[in-house]
Amino acid sequence: MNPLPIQRRHRTGVTISQVAGNQWHAIRNDLTVGRGYASRRLDGRIFLSIDTWQDAVFDQLAAVMLANQPDPLYTVVDETDHELIANWERAGLTIWRRESEFLVPTRDKPAPTPPGVTITTADEAPLRELDKAIRAEIEAGPGWHTMPAEVLPWQGGTRPLDPSAYTVAIRDGRYVGLLRVATHTRRPRIGLLAVLEAERRQGVGRALLSHTLNQLSAEAATVEVDETNTAAMALFGACGDRTGRSLELTTGRA
Repeated sequence: MNPLPIQRRHRTGVTISQVAGNQWHAIRNDLTVGRGYASRRLDGRIFLSIDTWQDAVFDQLAAVMLANQPDPLYTVVDETDHELIANWERAGLTIWRRESEFLVPTRDKPAPTPPGVTITTADEAPLRELDKAIRAEIEAGPGWHTMPAEVLPWQGGTRPLDPSAYTVAIRDGRYVGLLRVATHTRRPRIGLLAVLEAERRQGVGRALLSHTLNQLSAEAATVEVDETNTAAMALFGACGDRTGRSLELTTGRA
């Protein structure tokens, strides 16, 4: 095991100490005045967070953490936290993604299913084929960075995939759309809604969403949408209420 870096003492009297592989403490007069964390998400990206009330301590922690971790690095901030956004921008990060958060009621009038389309549960083999096809279309279009962070990049079909978390749309025996929902969270959370390009603008996505929502026992579900996805913004804006907005900042290309 590699030893932790030597402590760094600054002119402000604050010592920055790496207390674990992904944790740093800012110490002044034997008191902890700030903490920093680096966490690797499922998609492989490293997200930073800093907890301190003092801008000078934030700057010191950020400088050490940025020097210790490989680029690109990321952080997520509520759009209303202007001070924290300014702190990260001062450290050199720039905004590259904006997400709107929606609360969608589950007790809604069912949307009609397009003619020839069936909404049902998923089987793994055809679900994997649809997953692969949708990923290829997204990569060729807006790019995978527009997808939710927990939706992993394609790994040649080797990653775990739980069909019980999905509802699918089928036309002529072929899977053409999917919706994944997580129910182990405080509220059900819609993690992914996607339809093959040739099947879009025909009501397939709305039918998938309506069917899934009406199967849930909770009163509402949550979803985060990249604001560059105009179709998803329109869909969830029409059936739910926007409850917030978050900004993703990065040290990489913005």
